[in-house]
Amino acid sequence: MDAMSNGYIQIEVKNGTAICHFHAPRGDGKPMYFSDALEFLNSHGIKLFNENQFREHLALTEDSSLNLGAYDGYDFTETMLIKVSLDRMKATCRFLPPSLGGNQMNVKDIIADLNKHNIVYGISQDEIMKFVEERQYNMEYIFAEGTPPQIGHDARIQYYFNTNPSLRPKHYEDGSVDYRELNTICHVEQGELLAKLIPEDAGAPGKDISGRDIPTRSVKGCELKYGQNITTNGDGTELYSAVTGHVALVDGQVFVSDVFEVPADVDNSVGNINYSGNVHIKGSVRSGFTVEAKGDVIVEGVVEDALIIAEGQIIVKRGIHGKNKGVLQAKGNIIIPFIENARVFSGGYIETGSIIYSEVNAANDVMVIDRKGFIAGGVIRAGGKVESMIIGSEMGAATKIEVGIAPEKKERYNQLNRLVVSDTQKIDRLTPIVDRYNRHISAGQELDAKHSEYLHQVLADLTQAKEELQAYRAEFNSLHQELLNSKHAKVIIRRDVFPGVTITISDLSLTTKTKRSYCQYEKKNGEIVASNL
Repeated sequence: MDAMSNGYIQIEVKNGTAICHFHAPRGDGKPMYFSDALEFLNSHGIKLFNENQFREHLALTEDSSLNLGAYDGYDFTETMLIKVSLDRMKATCRFLPPSLGGNQMNVKDIIADLNKHNIVYGISQDEIMKFVEERQYNMEYIFAEGTPPQIGHDARIQYYFNTNPSLRPKHYEDGSVDYRELNTICHVEQGELLAKLIPEDAGAPGKDISGRDIPTRSVKGCELKYGQNITTNGDGTELYSAVTGHVALVDGQVFVSDVFEVPADVDNSVGNINYSGNVHIKGSVRSGFTVEAKGDVIVEGVVEDALIIAEGQIIVKRGIHGKNKGVLQAKGNIIIPFIENARVFSGGYIETGSIIYSEVNAANDVMVIDRKGFIAGGVIRAGGKVESMIIGSEMGAATKIEVGIAPEKKERYNQLNRLVVSDTQKIDRLTPIVDRYNRHISAGQELDAKHSEYLHQVLADLTQAKEELQAYRAEFNSLHQELLNSKHAKVIIRRDVFPGVTITISDLSLTTKTKRSYCQYEKKNGEIVASNL
């Protein structure tokens, strides 16, 4: 079987005529395209010939010849056709033979022709020599390739502990919830590896076949952030626990603490608690006491009219009797069997079995999903959804449900509204004063020192008010859009909702007039719509 070669043509100049010799492809070689052959002939001044006969010969599977007619040209040298990729990272070359009496290109000629086409980098001498030695025509040779840039990567931190522990209690098929079965704290042993910094890799620039540099992308660095009870290796790229305790990631910073345990109640025998780690109270938190923790707070008993503040989560196993004074405030989630006459604030979600005459605020969801769960009285605010078995009561307990934006954002929204009004009034009050002084000055009257100082103060106050107003309006409009676009905000009732419940979704409100069951309220097409579950 013949070695593979593509088909091509060669011209013989003889007695004022041009004779075309057709070399058919061999093996798995490809025939020469008519358009390529036509371009080759035209480039050498051969234009007047029978194209139909030419096509027939080009399609033959055996070598043949065809007299193309009169030709007043001369023998010509080998032809190199250069194709450069759009990104100028590769130059592919094909050769067509010289006329039978013409000259072949040598290595020097080929390189000179490449340079003429601004191909000066990544030239392959081996590939050029391969062609010179085998002279395969109408075949593609890659004579130059650029160097692609080496893409680096940003620095990153690999953590060896669970940075997002599950905080949900165990739910049973009968609808009950076990608030004691929680696995929310990441335990760590002394000497255990906590985190490793993988440094950034800057990569390396590349170069195209024209010799132009191709820059690599910029990369970002980062650093390990950590608190007490942590040691590092020699170059500061690894963190280890110095104690046996618990580890948590808070705002990108690694904290390790050995839990502060209170064996009984937080009362006069213990006093208020302010601890940099987690606090585990085996008893209850009695009336008037305060517990503050940088981590989580777990209370096995009840919370009375006390204050608990945690930068992590709060878990109370037996609920809170707030007596209108008790407060729970957590940056994380709050899980508790019931909330009664208390104020509760969560930066995550709140899960409970019942809410009675309380103010409850959650950045995400408020879920009252015990099989007998209910909300009766008070104000419930959630950035996401509120879900409960029952909302309101047959006695008409005044109950307000607000969803669609995080409570702190809603408070800021209302505050901005007041600030916009205040600054607008200030501008309306100061502008006529400035206008009056401008008319005075335009009339050619000079201001004495007292009035000049007063005018400068008014101008400063006016400028400040306008700058503040612009900033307040921008922030207000942003929050307003967030209110309008709160697509996932809804109120879900798994059993009954009674009359007299005020439901606010984003910027819309309604008060239920009749009892409904197994339904949900959500915002659709500019109104609050109730639909069956």
